[in-house]
Amino acid sequence: MHYHKLGRTSLTVSQICLGTMTWGEQNTETEAHAQLNYAIEAGINFIDSAEMYPVPPTARTYGRTEQYIGTWLKQRHDRDKIILATKVVGRGDWAYMRDGPVCFDRRNIEAALDASLKRLQTDYIDLYQLHWPDRKTNFFGRLGFEYDAHDHPIPIEETHAILDEIIKTGKVRHFGLSNETPWGAMRYLQLSEQHGWPRPVSIQNPYNLLNRSFEIGLSEITHREDLGLLAYSPLGFGVLSGKYLCGNRPAGSRLTLFTRFDRYNNPQALRATEAYVKIAQQHNLDPAQMALAYVNSRSFLTSNIIGATNMEQLKADIDSAQITLGEDVIAAIEAVHKEIPNPSP
Repeated sequence: MHYHKLGRTSLTVSQICLGTMTWGEQNTETEAHAQLNYAIEAGINFIDSAEMYPVPPTARTYGRTEQYIGTWLKQRHDRDKIILATKVVGRGDWAYMRDGPVCFDRRNIEAALDASLKRLQTDYIDLYQLHWPDRKTNFFGRLGFEYDAHDHPIPIEETHAILDEIIKTGKVRHFGLSNETPWGAMRYLQLSEQHGWPRPVSIQNPYNLLNRSFEIGLSEITHREDLGLLAYSPLGFGVLSGKYLCGNRPAGSRLTLFTRFDRYNNPQALRATEAYVKIAQQHNLDPAQMALAYVNSRSFLTSNIIGATNMEQLKADIDSAQITLGEDVIAAIEAVHKEIPNPSP
């Protein structure tokens, strides 16, 4: 396993991060614990979760993923060796989470943090992330920005000041961004310099062969500001494995169970996927491992967040860390990207 610095912190995280969003919906508590044990034995020290997990979010399952991690942590005596990340939800209609509007104000952030700490059965969170911006902007599949003069979000300054205070309490060591834009990332960095507040140490955004929009405005920020990418959906909800080609819908798979995950399943994305699968087959590579290895190879990557619903998938995903793609494979991938760029923003 390879390891990278988390921003400008003293923490070193594994190149592969264990994602957890299926636990409590597609995976049982026993299965979650088995995945955690295997990942730790394989050298992974980085676990990512969120208060809203599992996904799709429902009142019935809210917080269940963190609960599963908490019961696992309670059995162990190596909390100091585990880098634990979770997230507070952004603005949205989440009446079952907290009374009143959910947003990035003091009431919501403090309540969410205390509830997460209780579910996780820990005294602190290593990386606390803002799950998505409080303002209306382009994320979750929206490529273009549309300005709304009637939008009145919680000011970033207010949210950042709250995070500064929370970090001083010791409940959180560092904070990170998620689904953020170049403007938002630079605004947080500017406020850090202006007020002496903690810097965001990471940005968790989608990045995969079907969506490389991160490269357009954020990759330079990552390099120049040490705001490392935590890449989520590196397989495009499993589409890049090739298992959904030709209209296939494997039993129990995400796209079979939940229609909301069709973002990576449009005609252009499927055409690109066919081309990527063909490249993998021509070079005797597993398509999913090739897609993950490509993400692993990016210079702006800090950690690649994988997710699996069974142990076979988990083992194969983790093994991608040992694969180095040849120049011919990279060239073939780039040729497809040039022909069909970002079919699933």
